Amino acid sequence: MSDDSLRRIALVTDSTCDLPEEVLRENGIHILPLKVVYRDKEYHDRIDIQPEEVYAQMPDKIPTTSMPSANEVVELLERLRQEGFREVLAILISSGLSGTHGMVKMIGQQVEHMIVETFDSLSLSMGLGFQVQEAAEKLKSKKDLKLEELKEHLQKIRDRVEVFYVIPTLNYLRKGGRIGMVEGTVGELLDIKPIISINREGKYFTFAKARGRKASLQKLADLARERIGEKTIDLAVLHGGAAKEAEELLEKLKKCLPNLRRSFTGPISPVLGVHTGPGLVGIVFYEV
Repeated sequence: MSDDSLRRIALVTDSTCDLPEEVLRENGIHILPLKVVYRDKEYHDRIDIQPEEVYAQMPDKIPTTSMPSANEVVELLERLRQEGFREVLAILISSGLSGTHGMVKMIGQQVEHMIVETFDSLSLSMGLGFQVQEAAEKLKSKKDLKLEELKEHLQKIRDRVEVFYVIPTLNYLRKGGRIGMVEGTVGELLDIKPIISINREGKYFTFAKARGRKASLQKLADLARERIGEKTIDLAVLHGGAAKEAEELLEKLKKCLPNLRRSFTGPISPVLGVHTGPGLVGIVFYEV
């Protein structure tokens, strides 16, 4: 085995990153799928269940979610070791929303003949995905990059990521125990929709409010314009079974944001959809 192959860094993330399949494939990014759990069956996120299948059964059947198993983490790390990797960086969903980061970190510390580092994205969906994509591109551009240098680079990216989303009802967040600091019990009676964001601890909170669906989507667009201005950014508009609204929002933003480097729209993962329910529309961006 060559010295070069022993120095390679493997990038691992989880299925909530929402990166398009071609980006994962082109960059050799390894995925740990979380799980969607129904009473009679367990599914691997995005592998043997898709978002539409989850929404189609709601509200009659609302599954739960779970982390990858410890065995699945060990198996992935062992496979990477056999492929010649001696260093792994796992960039994962916010520790404020899932125990995945903590579990992978604990297992990684016990692995022999391999250095396994973890990085808490303090985000999810493309808030995580953009960090993973940046790590992959940094590795490609600098072949002798050290693991610690990569983590330092990611800390700068993480500080520039912003996530905002709206959902028709808070019932699914509440049922899944992810309601956090999001207000809304009284407001729901008046059709008040919180614009939900993620704080520095990687937990949800109410950033702003709007009355009704149409106004909440307009508020998302206004927020993006205000916070982005002339900055050069990457942008993702994500949805949970609301593709048309997401596409319309992206087109609206393309017309008013002068410095878009990259932009796309796509669905959030089934695991995320379990906690938000159908109808989510969200924007994720960061200054490049």
